[in-house]
Amino acid sequence: MEEQPITPHAVPVFDAEGNLTYIGDDGRRYVVGPLPELDEANVDQVMQRLLAGQALFAELETLCAQWLDRVCGPDLSRSAALALLLSSLEMALDPGDEDDPPL
Repeated sequence: MEEQPITPHAVPVFDAEGNLTYIGDDGRRYVVGPLPELDEANVDQVMQRLLAGQALFAELETLCAQWLDRVCGPDLSRSAALALLLSSLEMALDPGDEDDPPL
């Protein structure tokens, strides 16, 4: 099934960290982080690394979908499970170093 795009429910705003954020029509907060300043050579390098990680990202998507299928039920909606998954991943992957930009 093809996912439908999320429609912003409110005007995008900049949060305290300088990220562009908005509330979607599903009630969740979406963060559009600022892109790093890159020159053309760096853009090519970044694109090559992203392409190299494409298969692994597809695996992650599959695993996340499997996890959602397994944990969702009458007492845990898919949207609640997805919010739990995303917040858990963000906490697990955030190094907590204040010098690093937010995820």
